[in-house]
Amino acid sequence: MSEPRLRRAEITREQTHVDRVYARLGELRDAAEEMRSKGYEIGKGARSEAEIEQASMLFERDMMVSHANQTLQTLDAEYEGLVFGRLDYAPGDDTGHDRGHETDADRDHETEDPAGGSAEPVYVGRLGIRDEQFENLVTDWRAPAAAAFYQATPQEPRGVLRRRVIRCSGDRVLDVDDDVLLARSLPDELPVVGEGALMAALGRARGEHMRDIVSTIQAEQDKVIRAPWHGVTEITGGPGTGKTAVALHRAAYLLYQHRKRMGPGVLVVGPSALFTDYISRVLPALGETTAELRSLGEVLDGLELDRQDRSDVAAIKGSLRMQTILRRAIREVPPEAPDELRIVYQGEVLKLQHSELSKLRKKLHRQVGQPNHRRVRVAEALLAALADKAEEQAQADGREFDRDELIARLGERIDFHRFVVRWWPVLYPAQILGWLRDERRLARVAGKLLDEGEVRTLAAALPTAAEAGSVADVALLDELRVLLGTPPKRRSTTAESAENQPEEDEEQAAPGTKRPRHYDEYAHVVVDEAQDLSPMQWRMVGRRGRYASWTIVGDPLQSSWPAPEESERARDEAFGKQLAHRRFTLRTNYRNSAEIFEFAADVITGQGSAEQLPNAVRRTGEPPRVRSIDGVDAERALQSEVKELLDASAGTVGVIAAMDRMEQVERWLAGQADDRLKIVGSLHCKGLEYDAVVVLEPTELISESLTGRRVLYVALTRATQHLSVLTSEEDWLG
Repeated sequence: MSEPRLRRAEITREQTHVDRVYARLGELRDAAEEMRSKGYEIGKGARSEAEIEQASMLFERDMMVSHANQTLQTLDAEYEGLVFGRLDYAPGDDTGHDRGHETDADRDHETEDPAGGSAEPVYVGRLGIRDEQFENLVTDWRAPAAAAFYQATPQEPRGVLRRRVIRCSGDRVLDVDDDVLLARSLPDELPVVGEGALMAALGRARGEHMRDIVSTIQAEQDKVIRAPWHGVTEITGGPGTGKTAVALHRAAYLLYQHRKRMGPGVLVVGPSALFTDYISRVLPALGETTAELRSLGEVLDGLELDRQDRSDVAAIKGSLRMQTILRRAIREVPPEAPDELRIVYQGEVLKLQHSELSKLRKKLHRQVGQPNHRRVRVAEALLAALADKAEEQAQADGREFDRDELIARLGERIDFHRFVVRWWPVLYPAQILGWLRDERRLARVAGKLLDEGEVRTLAAALPTAAEAGSVADVALLDELRVLLGTPPKRRSTTAESAENQPEEDEEQAAPGTKRPRHYDEYAHVVVDEAQDLSPMQWRMVGRRGRYASWTIVGDPLQSSWPAPEESERARDEAFGKQLAHRRFTLRTNYRNSAEIFEFAADVITGQGSAEQLPNAVRRTGEPPRVRSIDGVDAERALQSEVKELLDASAGTVGVIAAMDRMEQVERWLAGQADDRLKIVGSLHCKGLEYDAVVVLEPTELISESLTGRRVLYVALTRATQHLSVLTSEEDWLG
């Protein structure tokens, strides 16, 4: 039989099973709908809510509705491409398949060991489904029974004769591709169709969001995904090695295998809002909707910041020096605080002068506790100091003195409480940063930690209380939040109160979640582009993972952080006392064509070892194009290049430029009405990919970063098919 006829026949064969699966999916959906309807009916006949509760009907109703809704959500999420793989085993083989340890999820979704003497094929998909007789129709990709789909190789076949990738659109089979793992044992009735399922997937056009790779996970990636949950799992590798996709699939795997242990939640932290939006559909596509995705500018509840500082400013804000500076800053006298306490008691003037108040403030700050939680202790200390003054005056005049009476009476006076509020006000993180815009104050608290130039640079870059800050400011605000303590609740509801006294109730749920604000009990934390986190950002993320296991994703050669040693110390502190630390290196570049990656790798020659560069696995025959725009109208040149790439590509086209050029580039390309066109700054392109990329003025990308060519390396490795560089200089080539 010819290859086209054989392929059509095998597609028809697989369509029969896929039809059966989707018919069963419809039955399960109808059953869930019926359960939900019955749940809503429960309690309708009761005369009162009290009757419902007394009969436990309300609880039963809520449980039924909740379970039905969850089932429907899962079935709907997994509808697209539900079945994507098939394993055919040698009859009677019981040596190649290792179930490993079985979870509750496995028992819910699996039947017998497929290699334990059964020659029946095992279909692998996004969800485990059984028929009415509890026979397995589809095995969940995360279950041990599906592991061979990813782990079996010709060298270690695990009893697998043929591994088939089934490509579907909805419930329609489009194509099949086979790998033969036991060629000598392959029977004639088991035909082999096509080759290169992975290559076909890599060649397809990109969209606005990352796709899951569940049907094309490679053995080296699967090993990482199924690594033990505990401790720290570090994933390193160059551009295009699938680090992010592997980390997200690992999160889905852990949620499936350790559902109860992961109950406190999974947090995924990415470098930018563009990045988290790009990956936002991967976990839902894998049936997991409970994980939280946050960019570094969104880790602190209530903030959504995405503006990047200049590299020299970010280097100061991210340094651990800021930890000491902020601790000193909260001990400074507030700008509006009175410098003298004067109060009349029984005809005598009691006075605490500036020097005495300063000494008392230092003493109070040395005591354990957060300033916003010390108001009572502050009042007691001031009353004690006033009592000492009164006692001195009474002894000098030979009068009797009742210390307890003075403290009781002054403690009830409104003028005393007004002084306390002004002298020791409730402090807010943004307020402290605003105060440090004063160069004299900043220089005083920084001491020798910052030189004169750094003081000027930092003071000018800090936000006022009314301004939106930068991504680097979020870590500073979070540090101050912990140093200051939660402000007490305010009774006032005036407009002035609402504006100047932001609510910081720890018990209030964060928007969009059922968790309290500043939640720190996540079970697992995923950090992507970890090489770029500053020490202060590691401290911020570490607070959210105090009890967590970790998955860390990064590549030192793509780092934009100039002081990796300091960052590593902060990272290790964030991990806490984790006993297990495993490291995986992914070495295959699936994103870039070999022509593109070899070109990009030349840019960072000498900046890393050869082992840090991955191997690009495919060639397109199309080398990157470098166009000189020296003396040419740069605007028209960019417009022309973008139009040509949009016409030539079916997928996305990214334009990457220096951060301070973004507004100009957006104006230049405002007339390009195509949703496939994406304009992104050099510091925001981390983790993203496009079918075609135009890099504008690479020298500007090098000069705007303290790590220079590494930022350009990142930009040049975003393209999957086509890369163009528009430049007016040549020295960036090295």
